[in-house]
Amino acid sequence: MTRVAIMQPTYLPWSGYFGLMNDVDIFIYLDSVQFSRRSWQQRNQIKTSNGPNWLSIPVLKKGKRDQLIHEVQIDHSASFSESHVRSMVLNYKKSIFFDDYSDGIFSRIRNTNSSLCEYNIEIIKYISDILEIKTKTIRSSELNSSGKKADLLAAICQEVGATEYISVPGSSDYLDKSDAFIDAGIPVSYFNYIHPEYPQLFGEFLPYMSVIDMLFNCGSRSSTIIQNGIIRNK
Repeated sequence: MTRVAIMQPTYLPWSGYFGLMNDVDIFIYLDSVQFSRRSWQQRNQIKTSNGPNWLSIPVLKKGKRDQLIHEVQIDHSASFSESHVRSMVLNYKKSIFFDDYSDGIFSRIRNTNSSLCEYNIEIIKYISDILEIKTKTIRSSELNSSGKKADLLAAICQEVGATEYISVPGSSDYLDKSDAFIDAGIPVSYFNYIHPEYPQLFGEFLPYMSVIDMLFNCGSRSSTIIQNGIIRNK
């Protein structure tokens, strides 16, 4: 069995992203599709004393319409990285495990790589190592597969030898209307994840924050907490 998941490389992903990555044999970074501005590829949320707060990465826009994700360049002239680091220090410096992970996370946020895709993947790889995720990863831009939506996903799965495709539930609308996976002979299953609660600063629990919220508050227990959110089909 070769279970495969395909997701776009996002900035400081939430815990479910890593739960899915750990639940498959091959995880594909979908970086060969069109970039959407103000999407998860360039922003995410952390918890603050005033509630959720967006951290956004500025990207170069002039003359760069209809770019693929792996073509997008970061606008480092905006000095966003220090702003993001300051926000994290302000809101997480009192969390129990802040000192354990802050240096490693901050050094990657300060990375001057101009490629948004490579920048995000570097952060994801670092967090994956902390969570002891051993899943093989591949970028779709390194493959030969083509097509759109379900056709592209099915083609990628065929190219990497998938025997099962694990999709997030939000893709069911277009997957259920397509015969791409049926024609490829690859069954589709959906990843079911109920966001687990864990200790946070600043009162009432807020789900769907970046996984760094969990790391700073829960440390090495984060891997187990993430796994506890996965709902297995019996």
